[in-house]
Amino acid sequence: MIRCLTKCIVDTNVAVVANLATKPESLSDVPDACVGACVHQLEAIITKGGLVLDAMGEIFQEYLENLGLSGQPGVGYAFAKWVHDHQWDQNKVDRIEITKNSHSYDQFPDHKDLALFDAADRKFIAVSNAHPKKPPVLQATDSKWWGFREALAEVGITVHFLCPDYVKDKYTEKMGA
Repeated sequence: MIRCLTKCIVDTNVAVVANLATKPESLSDVPDACVGACVHQLEAIITKGGLVLDAMGEIFQEYLENLGLSGQPGVGYAFAKWVHDHQWDQNKVDRIEITKNSHSYDQFPDHKDLALFDAADRKFIAVSNAHPKKPPVLQATDSKWWGFREALAEVGITVHFLCPDYVKDKYTEKMGA
């Protein structure tokens, strides 16, 4: 089981996937083990802290757009509510300055193999890169990230794939590799 030993960055899809635990009749093809891994990671953050956000609030805004603040019925919703309530608690959340520039950030790594990295997800990478400890990014089901994992590692960014088999299979399916 992957654990953030100190603090980590959480892609929104981790919380969205965690919410599938409350929908057993879901038509989702995400395996139960993947849902469980997402639930486990978010519960650890909620109980112990250990989150990294951008100081501008873009990551939190994405959480709100996808999860809201009801805090229920799933762990993903509870996570969004926890972030709202604790985002200013320096013991639980680091807030990192990043600078937006057009469709990217000054802190996004300069690597030729990252040129096509999704603009909407660059904030997660920029925050990791700007943080003095380069905390890992938790990723659940976004298969596009699988194709960038080596380039990200080359610039010192760690991505913890909570559902590696699922993501690898989806990436292979989409890329025809």
